[in-house]
Amino acid sequence: MKFYRLERDPSPRYTGYLNAAHRLGLPGLEPCPTCRCGGAGAGLEYPCVDLSSLPPHELKKLSDPWPVPLEEIERLREVVRPLVPKDAMLEPGTLFGPLQGTGVGYFGQLDLYVPWALCVRREALERLQEAGVRGLQGCPTRIRFRTKHAPTLLEMQMELHGQFHPDCLPPDLQPPCPTCGNDFLMLPDPIILDAATLPSEPDLFRLRQGATLIVANERLVEAVRRLELDGVLFQELEVR
Repeated sequence: MKFYRLERDPSPRYTGYLNAAHRLGLPGLEPCPTCRCGGAGAGLEYPCVDLSSLPPHELKKLSDPWPVPLEEIERLREVVRPLVPKDAMLEPGTLFGPLQGTGVGYFGQLDLYVPWALCVRREALERLQEAGVRGLQGCPTRIRFRTKHAPTLLEMQMELHGQFHPDCLPPDLQPPCPTCGNDFLMLPDPIILDAATLPSEPDLFRLRQGATLIVANERLVEAVRRLELDGVLFQELEVR
């Protein structure tokens, strides 16, 4: 099985731009007392998760991205855990709920509105599912367009699978911080995936060890090409 990285097609015809965001999420992390790292990661997004049943005071805290102590991150993780997928990673900066905002320009059938998040037109998702592509979960967005022929965009919620092969990781990589769990891992170049950790399905997923990396297998890539769906390019990744 071959695996591919998704990249946005740079052709000038794709002028689509979203001024949009997820309104709820875990806040950022204040500097850890052990490793001194803080901030918030990117790539962990669960747009199908509905947190509306939470008490208003918790929703207020989840709407403020300002960094908080690790103890508050851990508490908020337990608040949202019953409402998220069982294998969800809940790191500082994890986002929930629909993408909301405005959009302009022309979007392909598939669109990486940022490098780590994928939107798909509703008709394209339906065609992929009819073609037998497995494990696709599209979540409604709340995007407003000032045009009569606005696309209906769904944001993909993706499971986490797979790891980098040790051959592409630095030999002096530090072990994860014992306090906050930070793994100090940057996206390697070149990227090599560990074959033993990759799934046979779903056909589209985020890399568990690097959630900003969206990976598709050859089943999805072949379906996209056969159906002549546009908007993204596929770069084959080395697998060992």
